[in-house]
Amino acid sequence: MSSTAVSLPRRFASLVKLEHTVFALPFAYVGMLLALAEVPPARDWLWVTVAMVGARTLAMGLNRLIDAEVDARNPRTATRELPAGTLSRGQVAGLCVAALAVFLLAVFQLDPLVRWLWPVPVVLFAVYPYLKHVTWLCHLWLGASLGLAPVGAWAAVTGELPWQAWALGGAVALWVAGFDLFYSLFDAEHDRAEGLRSWAVRFGERGVFAGARLHHLGTVALLVLAGLGLDVRLAYWLGIAAVAVLLLYEHLLVRPGDLRRLDAAFFTVNGVISIVFLGFVLADVLLR
Repeated sequence: MSSTAVSLPRRFASLVKLEHTVFALPFAYVGMLLALAEVPPARDWLWVTVAMVGARTLAMGLNRLIDAEVDARNPRTATRELPAGTLSRGQVAGLCVAALAVFLLAVFQLDPLVRWLWPVPVVLFAVYPYLKHVTWLCHLWLGASLGLAPVGAWAAVTGELPWQAWALGGAVALWVAGFDLFYSLFDAEHDRAEGLRSWAVRFGERGVFAGARLHHLGTVALLVLAGLGLDVRLAYWLGIAAVAVLLLYEHLLVRPGDLRRLDAAFFTVNGVISIVFLGFVLADVLLR
């Protein structure tokens, strides 16, 4: 087997940041658990997981393709696979086609409702990379894209979209948008020089911190709202308390003028948040 054949999957995994699946996938499982108020059958776990992996791979592949020239001019992203030439546009386009096929295969194993709604996330994925050229609200669009994870999973196992599903999706959307504001600080100077729009460019560093706080307060509020409309037990409320504490810790890690721990705030804490909340929701279902 050639070294290229061995390294290609590794390059694809790096391209789509496979490890970042930890942000949205646990909330898709949360959507299933809260929708059914019981542990879903293995078949639903399988196809929701496949759909999430396919959708996220498609989203990241499109983002990398569309942003390839912008990434090449940014020192932080110039080593990514497309600008560095370790993957070709054709290879990444092929990955996107394969990811879309996997996503559709999974969608058609789930409730008929999602068979009609599958174009919605695909449109969001395709539009997102262009928004930074147009508006500093791009972070909210990204949040909405990931916020569809629990909403879609809820519909996939019940065929319904009650307001509680949308409250949960809104909580995820604000959570993602909030930590993406922090992420925008990595590229603030480059974005300003390129004429790109971001929250950091529009409002500055202090505006990023204020915006992230408001978004994350909204996350906690919407999780509470969703719980009030559901038959949940103590574990769910303890899960919200854990999320609130972790978000507070995230905001204490960095402050205006001191971004040394920004990586930890963005990657580590947010990965822990999704997994911890899933754990509490699973406990809530199992202990009934």
